[in-house]
Order: sequence, then structure tokens, then C-alpha cells
Amino acid sequence: MTVLTTEPDAVPAGEEPPDTGERYRLTAVTGLAALSLDAMASVAYGPEAIVLVLAGAGARGLGFTLPVTLAIAALLAVLVASYRQVIAAFPDGGGAYAVARAHLGVRTGLVAAASLVLDYVLNVAVAVTAGVAALTSAFPGLYGHRLWLCLAVLALITGVNLRGIVESARAFIVPTAVFVGAILVLIAVGLFRDHPVSTASAAGHASVVADNATTVGTLLLLKAFASGCAALTGVEAIANAVPSFRVPRTRRAQRAEIALGAVLGLMLIGLSVLIGRFHLQPVEGVTVLAQLADAALGHNAAFYVIQFATMILLALSANTSFGGLPVLLKLLARDDHAPHVFALKADRQVHRHGVLALAAVSAALLVFSGGDTNTLVPMFAIGVFVGFTIAQVGMVRHWRAQRGRGWRGKALLNGGGALLTGVAAVVVTASKFTEGAWLIVLALPALVAAFEAVRRAYGRIDTRLGLGLLPRAPHRERSLVIVPVSALSRLTSEALTAAASLGDEVRAVSVCAPDPEDRVRDRAFARSWRDWDPGVELVRLTPERHGLGRPIAAYVRAVAAAEPGTRVTVLIPEAEPERLWQRLLQNQRGAVVAHAVRRETDAVICRLRFRL
Repeated sequence: MTVLTTEPDAVPAGEEPPDTGERYRLTAVTGLAALSLDAMASVAYGPEAIVLVLAGAGARGLGFTLPVTLAIAALLAVLVASYRQVIAAFPDGGGAYAVARAHLGVRTGLVAAASLVLDYVLNVAVAVTAGVAALTSAFPGLYGHRLWLCLAVLALITGVNLRGIVESARAFIVPTAVFVGAILVLIAVGLFRDHPVSTASAAGHASVVADNATTVGTLLLLKAFASGCAALTGVEAIANAVPSFRVPRTRRAQRAEIALGAVLGLMLIGLSVLIGRFHLQPVEGVTVLAQLADAALGHNAAFYVIQFATMILLALSANTSFGGLPVLLKLLARDDHAPHVFALKADRQVHRHGVLALAAVSAALLVFSGGDTNTLVPMFAIGVFVGFTIAQVGMVRHWRAQRGRGWRGKALLNGGGALLTGVAAVVVTASKFTEGAWLIVLALPALVAAFEAVRRAYGRIDTRLGLGLLPRAPHRERSLVIVPVSALSRLTSEALTAAASLGDEVRAVSVCAPDPEDRVRDRAFARSWRDWDPGVELVRLTPERHGLGRPIAAYVRAVAAAEPGTRVTVLIPEAEPERLWQRLLQNQRGAVVAHAVRRETDAVICRLRFRL
């Protein structure tokens, strides 16, 4: 017997294959550019955060820079391995939220989601302000305009993301490659140096190293570890945005996650080795990365290439949030914890409402902070540690439930990671509490409460609509269509024609204000109606007070009470002008009537648009 087989996706000759939207999704390389800018840019401030804490213990404390960085790199490896498993287990994205919802309960999932939302929003604000701060450091004359510069950068990134995540990846892949290449060259050249080539950037700047060395205790090392863990922000973004990748989505996302971990770990460890090799000491007004570039490459063109590449990537690292948050909001909307509008997709696979919401909140934060990075940094990275911890604990529960081969080792790995990130979250929150972290402590439960309030609202709506239940069979009722009119025109004729097509009976309703001139106009309109004789009854309402919507709503209520078996529809005719700006010339009578009828009656409202 001969069996004929065909490819399921075969396309007849001469026809184009259907557009599934895959061309608007990410490959492993473009995913690395679109979703890892936050993590890549963190090497500009992660090692510096470690050094600044250890500097409190003098030169002896700075000697622990490499061990602390190695501990962070080990945690990075744990997180990459964990999120690689998260990607496989939850290919619909969501990261910590999806893990927690599946294994730790809905409320814990909402805590994870709230922490990620706060982290994404703050990441945008911090990234933009940090990039602009680097620009104003190079050009001090722009310092007074930093807020407008921040808003302009935010508008640029938002505009690129509204064109699609692939477009943003293509736009940012070159700056990412230049930055990573420059850092790797810096490390490679620096390893061959026995001493700094130049110290010009630090010359004349006061050292921040303590004069009197103190004991390097556990608390100091924990604080340095927690501060340096800021370099891990953005590691979760790829797991949150798995649906943004091309098929096979899981495999491409896992490759991007591994590449991110490898490149980030290499850069962190390499820079830490150079800090110890050059005996670098932090100084006021000069970044650690700038000193390393000066020491390894000299104070020349290469030095400025690294500074400008860092500045650009810091500003563009906000793109990580634009890739991850809209997907997270889509999942929250799917689970009825966020407005359903966030689940809608525009063309080019863009969650446009999520992008615009993130831009709006970030702009408000920028205005609140005045474009000052130091106002926002104390609140940054707390949320991501909470998300990390919840995701790790959830994966422990995942392995226990699976009980596959080697599950104990995997659970132990995730449990150790949860312990480390949990300690980091506590240390950072405690040390930064008075500097602004208290806002996150308040905002996190408030956001969870908002998610739950949205869910309850959707629950009430579902109950009223009877979703999930079989409704009664549709049946025919007597239909009465009420048409508000004020003058004879083509619009009036079109409205009555449409009404006659919709209902068994049509009534035209006009409202006459109590002023004498309005009474005269009403009588003239009534005579014109009789002369026209459209075969439709004209009901003239004469309220004692001025108003348009309420008299019509009162008449609709009276009709519904007098004819309980009748389905009442209010058809509101409106002229739609040719150009958008011409809508400002309209009197908005239709909107007034629709609002009153919707608020005070149960009648069906139909708004007839007559295009001019």
C-alpha cells in the first residue's frame, strides 16, 4: 500500500507562506542584544559598588574584591542554570511569576510579579539617568538640561520598541557589540600590564579609601556582596520574554541565557582581577571603569571610546525592561490580575499598551527625581532580589515535585541560590532603607493589593456575565428604537433608516430647552417634521431645566417601565468629520446623551457614525 504524505506547512506553488509573525521575533543573537543590555551595562557599576563598600576597611578591605566577585559569579552561574530550567518549564514566559504561581501559590506569584514590575520600571529610570549623567559629565554645559535629555532618550527608546522588539534589537546590537568588545579588549590588554599605563583620570581627585583600616568582618563582606549583586539585574529578563523568541523558542532563549551568563561573568571577573592587579583605589568623581580603562589602555582615544560606549549602553539598557515587562503584563492580564488591554498585540508582535504604560510611569519617575540618578539608585535592585529568591524557592518545589534523575542536586543548587539572594535582599533593604528603599517596602504590597483588586473586579464581572455557564437560548423580543434628533438633515434620514432596520417601532425624540427662543425653534422644527412626514412619531420633551442627556434618559426609563416586554435601543446619530482635528468643532451632543443613558438606564446604546 502506498501512503502519500505532505508537509503540514507546505505552501502551494506560486503562493506566499502565511505570515505567522516569526520574522518579528528574536533569534538568540538579537535576543541577547534586546534583553541583556541591563545586565551588560551593570559591569559599569557592579564592581564599583563592591569597591566602594570594601574601601571602608581601607586597603586591606580592597583585597577582598576578587573573592566577593567570585562569589557573585558563582551566584550568577546558579541563576543562569536556574533560569535555563525556568525557560524549559515555563515556555510562555513570566520567569519568577510563572514559577511562583505554579509552585508557591497565587499570592506569592503576585509578590514576584510586583517585584519584577518595580524593578523594570526603576531600571528604565536609573538606566536613562545614568546614561545622561555620563553625557553631562563629558559636557558640563548640558547639566541644567538633564531632565529634558532623559525624557528625550526615553522617547527614543519607546519609539523604537513600538516598531517591534526585533527593530529594537537591530538598533541596539551594534552599541552592545562595541561595549562588550571594548571591555574584553580592556581586560585582555590589562592582563599583560605589570603596572598602570596612566593615572591621569584619577589625578587631583580625593580618595575615598578609609585612612584607618578596620576589621574585614562578615557584615562588611555581606554588604559588599549585596551591593555587587546589582550587576545581576537583568539576568531574569530572557526567561520573562520567552514568547518573543523565534521557534524553537525554548532552545533559542536558553542559548541567549547561557551566552549572557558567560559574557557577564567573564567581564565581572576580568575587571575584578584588574582592580587587584593595579591596586586601584576609588576616588571621588571618577568611575572605577574609567580608572581601569586609563590604567590598561592609557589616556587616549581608546579611553574615550570606552567612556562613550559605556554612556550609550547605560542609556539604552532601559530596553531590557521594554522587552520583559510587556510580556509579564500580558501574563498578568491573562490571569485577570491586570487590565486585559495589556494582552492585546499590535502588528509586529508588539504589546503596545505595555510599552506605553512603562514609558508613562518611567517618565513620571524621571520628573519626580529631576533626572538625578542618586535619587533612584537606593530603590533599585531590591525588587529583582525578591524575584530571584522566589524563583529559586519555586524551582526547589519544582524539582521535588518532578523527582527526576538528579533532582536532589538541582534542588540543593537552587536552595543555595535562594539563600544567597534572600540574604542580599535583606542586606540591601536594611542598608538602603532610610535612603529611599522604604518606598519599595510600601510599594510592593500596594502593587500586590492592586493586582488582587483587579482580579476581584474581573470576578464580579464574570459572575454578572455568567462566564463558564450555558446561557439561556436567544429569543426574539419586541424592539423599540429611540432616535434623538434636533434638525432635519441627511444624518437624520440615515439614522431613521438604520433604526427602521433594527427595530419593530421607531420614535424620534427632541428636547426643547425652557428659553423662549428655544420654544420658537422647537415649534418650527415640529412643523418641518410634519411637512417631511417620515412616517416616524416625533416625541417632544420640554424639561423645566436646561439639559439634553437627562431628559432623554428619563424618557427611556419611563418607556421601559410602561412596556416591560420591550427591548429599548437608543440610536445616537453622529457626524464623523473627514479630518481628526475637525472633531474639536463638534458639539459632543452624542457623547452627552450616551453618557446619561448608559448611567441611568439599561437600554442598548448604538452610536451611528455618518462619515462626511
